[in-house]
Amino acid sequence: MTHWYYADTPKTRQGPVTTEAVLQLRQAGSIGDDTLMWREGLSGWLPLRDLSQELGAEAPSAQAPAPEPTVATPAAATASDDARWTLAPVELRADSLQNDAAGDAWRPVSEGGAAETPASSPYAPPAAPVAMADAVIQGGDVVLAGFRKRLAAYLIDGVIVGIAGMIVGGLIGGVIGGLMAISGAGGDATILLIQALSNILSLAIGATYYAWFHASQSMATPGKMAVGIKVVRLNGERISIARGVGRYFATILSAIPLLIGFLMAAFTQRKQALHDLVCDTLVVDKWAFTLHPELQRRELGTVTVVVLVIFALLLGLGMLAVLAAVGMAAFA
Repeated sequence: MTHWYYADTPKTRQGPVTTEAVLQLRQAGSIGDDTLMWREGLSGWLPLRDLSQELGAEAPSAQAPAPEPTVATPAAATASDDARWTLAPVELRADSLQNDAAGDAWRPVSEGGAAETPASSPYAPPAAPVAMADAVIQGGDVVLAGFRKRLAAYLIDGVIVGIAGMIVGGLIGGVIGGLMAISGAGGDATILLIQALSNILSLAIGATYYAWFHASQSMATPGKMAVGIKVVRLNGERISIARGVGRYFATILSAIPLLIGFLMAAFTQRKQALHDLVCDTLVVDKWAFTLHPELQRRELGTVTVVVLVIFALLLGLGMLAVLAAVGMAAFA
Protein backbone atom coordinates (compact mmCIF):
# COMPACT_ATOMS: atom_id res chain seq x y z
CA MET A 1 0.00 0.00 0.00
CA THR A 2 1.33 3.44 -0.93
CA HIS A 3 1.83 5.88 1.91
CA TRP A 4 1.58 9.58 1.07
CA TYR A 5 2.79 12.63 2.96
CA TYR A 6 1.56 16.17 2.34
CA ALA A 7 2.33 19.67 3.61
CA ASP A 8 -0.63 21.57 5.02
CA THR A 9 -1.05 25.36 5.03
CA PRO A 10 1.36 26.08 7.95
CA LYS A 11 3.97 23.91 6.15
CA THR A 12 3.51 21.09 8.65
CA ARG A 13 4.04 17.57 7.30
CA GLN A 14 1.00 15.32 7.58
CA GLY A 15 0.77 11.59 6.99
CA PRO A 16 1.23 8.89 6.16
CA VAL A 17 -2.18 8.53 4.49
CA THR A 18 -3.45 6.13 1.82
CA THR A 19 -4.27 7.05 -1.75
CA GLU A 20 -7.99 6.82 -0.97
CA ALA A 21 -7.55 9.23 1.93
CA VAL A 22 -5.73 11.68 -0.33
CA LEU A 23 -8.63 11.63 -2.79
CA GLN A 24 -11.11 12.21 0.00
CA LEU A 25 -9.09 15.17 1.30
CA ARG A 26 -8.95 16.61 -2.23
CA GLN A 27 -12.69 16.20 -2.70
CA ALA A 28 -13.40 17.84 0.67
CA GLY A 29 -11.17 20.79 -0.21
CA SER A 30 -8.75 20.14 2.66
CA ILE A 31 -5.90 20.00 0.16
CA GLY A 32 -5.61 21.62 -3.26
CA ASP A 33 -3.77 21.26 -6.52
CA ASP A 34 -0.82 23.22 -5.13
CA THR A 35 -0.45 21.06 -2.03
CA LEU A 36 3.01 19.48 -1.89
CA MET A 37 3.00 15.66 -1.83
CA TRP A 38 5.66 13.01 -1.35
CA ARG A 39 5.91 9.23 -1.19
CA GLU A 40 8.80 6.84 -0.99
CA GLY A 41 10.40 6.59 -4.39
CA LEU A 42 9.92 10.25 -5.41
CA SER A 43 13.05 12.38 -5.66
CA GLY A 44 11.35 15.38 -4.10
CA TRP A 45 8.06 17.00 -3.11
CA LEU A 46 5.64 17.67 -5.98
CA PRO A 47 2.33 19.55 -6.20
CA LEU A 48 -0.74 17.38 -6.25
CA ARG A 49 -1.62 18.41 -9.82
CA ASP A 50 1.56 16.72 -11.08
CA LEU A 51 0.51 13.46 -9.43
CA SER A 52 -3.11 13.45 -10.59
CA GLN A 53 -2.60 10.52 -13.00
CA GLU A 54 -0.94 8.37 -10.38
CA LEU A 55 -3.58 9.22 -7.80
CA GLY A 56 -6.44 8.98 -10.27
CA ALA A 57 -7.69 12.39 -9.13
CA GLU A 58 -10.17 14.21 -11.31
CA ALA A 59 -9.49 17.66 -12.71
CA PRO A 60 -10.86 20.41 -10.45
CA SER A 61 -14.35 21.55 -11.31
CA ALA A 62 -16.11 24.86 -10.81
CA GLN A 63 -18.37 23.24 -8.21
CA ALA A 64 -15.52 21.95 -6.12
CA PRO A 65 -15.23 23.49 -2.66
CA ALA A 66 -12.80 26.35 -2.35
CA PRO A 67 -9.43 24.98 -1.29
CA GLU A 68 -7.56 26.10 1.76
CA PRO A 69 -4.95 28.86 1.23
CA THR A 70 -2.23 27.23 -0.79
CA VAL A 71 1.31 26.72 0.30
CA ALA A 72 3.55 29.30 -1.32
CA THR A 73 6.14 27.67 -3.53
CA PRO A 74 9.56 27.99 -1.96
CA ALA A 75 11.06 29.54 -5.05
CA ALA A 76 8.80 32.58 -4.55
CA ALA A 77 10.30 33.32 -1.14
CA THR A 78 13.35 35.34 -1.92
CA ALA A 79 15.78 35.68 0.95
CA SER A 80 18.06 38.15 -0.77
CA ASP A 81 19.17 39.29 -4.20
CA ASP A 82 21.51 36.33 -4.63
CA ALA A 83 19.92 33.50 -2.61
CA ARG A 84 16.58 31.66 -2.76
CA TRP A 85 14.89 29.06 -0.63
CA THR A 86 13.74 25.75 -2.10
CA LEU A 87 12.60 22.34 -0.92
CA ALA A 88 15.64 20.11 -0.94
CA PRO A 89 15.48 16.56 -2.35
CA VAL A 90 14.37 13.93 0.13
CA GLU A 91 17.17 11.85 1.60
CA LEU A 92 15.68 8.43 2.29
CA ARG A 93 16.56 6.43 5.36
CA ALA A 94 15.94 2.78 5.98
CA ASP A 95 13.69 3.53 8.91
CA SER A 96 11.73 6.30 7.22
CA LEU A 97 8.38 4.52 7.20
CA GLN A 98 8.71 3.02 10.66
CA ASN A 99 9.61 6.33 12.30
CA ASP A 100 7.46 8.56 10.03
CA ALA A 101 10.54 10.69 9.40
CA ALA A 102 10.90 10.83 5.63
CA GLY A 103 13.56 13.48 5.36
CA ASP A 104 13.09 16.84 3.81
CA ALA A 105 14.22 20.33 4.76
CA TRP A 106 13.98 23.94 3.69
CA ARG A 107 17.46 24.80 2.50
CA PRO A 108 18.93 28.02 1.09
CA VAL A 109 20.45 27.44 -2.32
CA SER A 110 22.66 29.57 -4.48
CA GLU A 111 21.92 30.49 -8.09
CA GLY A 112 23.82 27.38 -9.17
CA GLY A 113 21.36 25.21 -7.25
CA ALA A 114 23.76 23.86 -4.60
CA ALA A 115 21.92 23.29 -1.34
CA GLU A 116 23.42 24.64 1.87
CA THR A 117 22.96 23.47 5.45
CA PRO A 118 19.30 22.60 6.23
CA ALA A 119 17.33 24.56 8.79
CA SER A 120 16.77 23.00 12.18
CA SER A 121 13.02 22.51 11.65
CA PRO A 122 11.91 20.46 8.61
CA TYR A 123 9.19 22.96 7.72
CA ALA A 124 10.61 26.15 9.22
CA PRO A 125 9.83 29.15 6.99
CA PRO A 126 12.83 30.90 5.44
CA ALA A 127 14.27 33.81 7.38
CA ALA A 128 15.41 36.63 5.15
CA PRO A 129 18.64 38.24 6.37
CA VAL A 130 17.32 41.72 5.55
CA ALA A 131 14.51 41.26 8.05
CA MET A 132 16.96 41.20 10.95
CA ALA A 133 16.81 44.12 13.35
CA ASP A 134 20.43 45.09 12.71
CA ALA A 135 20.18 44.93 8.93
CA VAL A 136 21.26 48.10 7.15
CA ILE A 137 19.65 48.80 3.78
CA GLN A 138 21.77 51.07 1.64
CA GLY A 139 20.74 53.04 -1.40
CA GLY A 140 17.38 54.32 -0.17
CA ASP A 141 16.34 57.87 0.63
CA VAL A 142 17.63 59.11 3.99
CA VAL A 143 15.75 61.86 5.84
CA LEU A 144 18.09 63.72 8.19
CA ALA A 145 16.75 64.90 11.55
CA GLY A 146 16.67 68.70 11.66
CA PHE A 147 17.58 70.98 14.54
CA ARG A 148 13.99 71.34 15.80
CA LYS A 149 13.36 67.59 16.06
CA ARG A 150 16.67 67.13 17.83
CA LEU A 151 15.86 69.97 20.22
CA ALA A 152 12.49 68.45 21.10
CA ALA A 153 14.10 65.06 21.74
CA TYR A 154 16.82 66.65 23.88
CA LEU A 155 14.22 68.49 25.97
CA ILE A 156 12.36 65.24 26.70
CA ASP A 157 15.57 63.40 27.56
CA GLY A 158 16.77 66.35 29.64
CA VAL A 159 13.66 66.14 31.81
CA ILE A 160 14.12 62.38 32.32
CA VAL A 161 17.82 62.62 33.15
CA GLY A 162 17.25 65.71 35.31
CA ILE A 163 14.62 63.98 37.43
CA ALA A 164 16.86 60.91 37.83
CA GLY A 165 19.76 63.17 38.87
CA MET A 166 17.61 65.02 41.41
CA ILE A 167 16.47 61.76 42.97
CA VAL A 168 20.02 60.42 43.20
CA GLY A 169 21.31 63.74 44.52
CA GLY A 170 18.60 63.86 47.17
CA LEU A 171 19.40 60.32 48.29
CA ILE A 172 23.12 61.06 48.49
CA GLY A 173 22.50 64.30 50.37
CA GLY A 174 20.19 62.57 52.82
CA VAL A 175 22.52 59.64 53.47
CA ILE A 176 25.74 61.67 53.82
CA GLY A 177 23.99 64.43 55.77
CA GLY A 178 22.53 61.87 58.16
CA LEU A 179 25.88 60.16 58.68
CA MET A 180 27.59 63.46 59.29
CA ALA A 181 24.91 64.50 61.76
CA ILE A 182 25.28 61.25 63.67
CA SER A 183 29.07 61.53 63.79
CA GLY A 184 28.93 65.17 64.80
CA ALA A 185 30.84 66.36 61.74
CA GLY A 186 29.48 68.73 59.13
CA GLY A 187 30.03 72.17 57.76
CA ASP A 188 31.30 73.28 54.38
CA ALA A 189 33.30 70.09 53.79
CA THR A 190 30.13 68.02 53.95
CA ILE A 191 28.34 70.29 51.49
CA LEU A 192 31.26 70.13 49.04
CA LEU A 193 31.41 66.34 49.33
CA ILE A 194 27.70 66.02 48.62
CA GLN A 195 27.95 68.33 45.63
CA ALA A 196 30.97 66.50 44.23
CA LEU A 197 29.37 63.06 44.53
CA SER A 198 26.09 64.34 43.08
CA ASN A 199 27.86 65.84 40.06
CA ILE A 200 29.88 62.66 39.43
CA LEU A 201 26.79 60.46 39.66
CA SER A 202 24.82 62.84 37.43
CA LEU A 203 27.50 62.52 34.76
CA ALA A 204 27.45 58.73 35.14
CA ILE A 205 23.66 58.65 34.85
CA GLY A 206 23.72 60.84 31.74
CA ALA A 207 26.49 58.84 30.04
CA THR A 208 24.81 55.53 30.82
CA TYR A 209 21.39 56.76 29.68
CA TYR A 210 22.49 58.15 26.32
CA ALA A 211 25.11 55.50 25.52
CA TRP A 212 22.88 52.55 26.38
CA PHE A 213 19.84 53.78 24.48
CA HIS A 214 21.83 54.90 21.43
CA ALA A 215 23.57 51.51 21.27
CA SER A 216 20.32 49.58 21.74
CA GLN A 217 18.25 48.06 18.92
CA SER A 218 16.07 51.17 18.75
CA MET A 219 19.23 53.33 18.40
CA ALA A 220 17.33 56.10 20.16
CA THR A 221 16.66 57.52 23.60
CA PRO A 222 13.02 57.83 24.76
CA GLY A 223 13.06 61.44 23.58
CA LYS A 224 14.25 60.46 20.10
CA MET A 225 11.75 57.59 19.98
CA ALA A 226 8.96 60.04 20.77
CA VAL A 227 9.82 62.31 17.83
CA GLY A 228 10.77 59.43 15.49
CA ILE A 229 14.53 59.79 15.02
CA LYS A 230 17.63 57.72 15.83
CA VAL A 231 21.45 57.93 16.01
CA VAL A 232 23.54 55.85 13.56
CA ARG A 233 27.00 55.69 12.05
CA LEU A 234 27.57 57.43 8.73
CA ASN A 235 26.80 54.14 6.92
CA GLY A 236 23.59 53.54 8.88
CA GLU A 237 24.98 50.98 11.34
CA ARG A 238 24.24 50.97 15.05
CA ILE A 239 26.84 52.68 17.25
CA SER A 240 28.66 50.86 20.04
CA ILE A 241 28.31 51.65 23.73
CA ALA A 242 31.88 52.99 23.78
CA ARG A 243 31.09 55.39 20.93
CA GLY A 244 27.88 56.33 22.73
CA VAL A 245 29.83 57.25 25.87
CA GLY A 246 32.30 59.25 23.81
CA ARG A 247 29.46 61.02 22.01
CA TYR A 248 27.89 61.99 25.34
CA PHE A 249 31.07 63.59 26.65
CA ALA A 250 31.64 65.20 23.25
CA THR A 251 28.46 67.18 23.84
CA ILE A 252 30.53 69.19 26.32
CA LEU A 253 32.44 70.53 23.30
CA SER A 254 29.14 71.40 21.64
CA ALA A 255 28.07 73.37 24.71
CA ILE A 256 31.27 75.47 24.79
CA PRO A 257 30.94 78.29 24.03
CA LEU A 258 27.31 79.43 24.00
CA LEU A 259 25.94 76.13 22.66
CA ILE A 260 27.41 76.84 19.22
CA GLY A 261 28.21 73.16 18.68
CA PHE A 262 24.54 72.27 19.05
CA LEU A 263 23.44 75.09 16.73
CA MET A 264 25.70 73.65 14.03
CA ALA A 265 23.02 70.99 13.43
CA ALA A 266 20.90 73.69 11.80
CA PHE A 267 23.57 74.69 9.27
CA THR A 268 25.84 71.75 8.42
CA GLN A 269 25.19 69.80 5.21
CA ARG A 270 24.21 66.57 6.97
CA LYS A 271 22.67 68.37 9.95
CA GLN A 272 25.47 67.22 12.25
CA ALA A 273 26.23 68.93 15.53
CA LEU A 274 29.84 69.28 16.66
CA HIS A 275 29.70 66.07 18.70
CA ASP A 276 28.35 64.23 15.64
CA LEU A 277 31.31 65.42 13.57
CA VAL A 278 33.71 64.31 16.30
CA CYS A 279 32.14 60.83 16.64
CA ASP A 280 31.15 60.21 12.97
CA THR A 281 27.44 59.89 13.72
CA LEU A 282 24.22 60.99 12.07
CA VAL A 283 20.76 61.65 13.45
CA VAL A 284 18.16 60.41 10.97
CA ASP A 285 14.52 59.40 10.74
CA LYS A 286 13.78 56.09 12.47
CA TRP A 287 12.88 54.45 9.12
CA ALA A 288 16.13 55.47 7.41
CA PHE A 289 18.42 52.60 6.32
CA THR A 290 15.54 50.09 6.65
CA LEU A 291 13.34 48.12 4.28
CA HIS A 292 10.71 50.87 4.38
CA PRO A 293 12.37 54.23 3.73
CA GLU A 294 9.05 55.45 2.30
CA LEU A 295 7.71 55.66 5.89
CA GLN A 296 10.12 58.45 6.77
CA ARG A 297 8.57 61.78 7.73
CA ARG A 298 10.00 65.16 6.75
CA GLU A 299 7.43 67.14 8.71
CA LEU A 300 7.96 67.90 12.40
CA GLY A 301 5.18 65.69 13.76
CA THR A 302 2.73 66.27 16.59
CA VAL A 303 5.06 65.38 19.47
CA THR A 304 7.79 67.72 18.23
CA VAL A 305 5.37 70.62 17.80
CA VAL A 306 3.80 70.13 21.25
CA VAL A 307 7.18 69.92 23.00
CA LEU A 308 8.54 72.99 21.23
CA VAL A 309 5.41 75.02 22.03
CA ILE A 310 5.60 74.10 25.72
CA PHE A 311 9.30 74.95 25.74
CA ALA A 312 8.65 78.32 24.09
CA LEU A 313 5.90 79.15 26.60
CA LEU A 314 8.07 78.23 29.60
CA LEU A 315 11.00 80.17 28.16
CA GLY A 316 8.78 83.20 27.60
CA LEU A 317 7.41 83.01 31.15
CA GLY A 318 10.93 82.72 32.51
CA MET A 319 12.09 85.79 30.62
CA LEU A 320 9.07 87.76 31.85
CA ALA A 321 9.82 86.70 35.42
CA VAL A 322 13.43 87.87 35.05
CA LEU A 323 12.37 91.21 33.57
CA ALA A 324 9.83 91.65 36.35
CA ALA A 325 12.47 90.93 38.99
CA VAL A 326 14.90 93.38 37.38
CA GLY A 327 12.17 96.03 37.21
CA MET A 328 11.24 95.59 40.84
CA ALA A 329 14.89 95.82 41.87
CA ALA A 330 15.29 99.03 39.86
CA PHE A 331 12.35 100.70 41.60
CA ALA A 332 13.25 99.44 45.06
